[in-house]
Amino acid sequence: MRVLSWNVNGIRACVKRGFAGFLERCGADVVGVQEVRALPEQIPDEARAPAGWHAAFSPAERLGYSGVGLYARTEPERVETSLTEPRFDVEGRYVAAHFRTGRGRFAVVNCYFPKGSGRDRDNSRVPYKLDFYRAVFDRVEEMRRNGPVLVIGDYNTAHREIDLARPKANVKNSGFLPEERAELDRWLEAGWVDTFRALHPDEPDHYSWWAQRGGARARNVGWRIDYVFASPEAVERVRAAFIWPDELGSDHCPVGVDIDL
Repeated sequence: MRVLSWNVNGIRACVKRGFAGFLERCGADVVGVQEVRALPEQIPDEARAPAGWHAAFSPAERLGYSGVGLYARTEPERVETSLTEPRFDVEGRYVAAHFRTGRGRFAVVNCYFPKGSGRDRDNSRVPYKLDFYRAVFDRVEEMRRNGPVLVIGDYNTAHREIDLARPKANVKNSGFLPEERAELDRWLEAGWVDTFRALHPDEPDHYSWWAQRGGARARNVGWRIDYVFASPEAVERVRAAFIWPDELGSDHCPVGVDIDL
């Protein structure tokens, strides 16, 4: 089974850049998208209800903002889009799909973790961001009791210096703050695994997001902020973890795993 995550930076724009074709050729069984930035009725048909896929969306109340979606070749037993906290749910950042296969139950949780920078780039949203991390963590810790769990999405945090091209220049910027990185440490200490780094422990220059200025992508001056985290029950089934930087439909690129589920 292949599970992919992609921040599409606006699903309508990504459709114009070939998103429907990507869905057909990517070989995935589950695809989570973030930063959809559209209500379901605003999404073009080829992305809202693509043939051969079951789709679910969690839009933000604010138009043109945030939003996540999940596509699955097999219909989930259950889909949830609420963390039961209105301050999180209104931003459309969470969708979880629960599946049952011949090997048992598993879940894929797709999140668009907040940026902490705030409108004035003063790191004013960091407390909200960390609260969201903790709310998701508490939820997925419960889920893992029932079977393997993957938590995919745009985490908006580069964990270690190897995960961004300019670590020294960003130590005071949200996305690489000590308290944000410490939250990812907490996940790892609880047994969750960053699948890409686990399989590529010392490989530099692997990024999933690049600023849309200064030729950052062409020069590979980027950040690895998109992840597939696996519960201990899931990680032993992961066969490959990868990043696809040549997929150009967004300022992010897809990341994913091949896993036996």
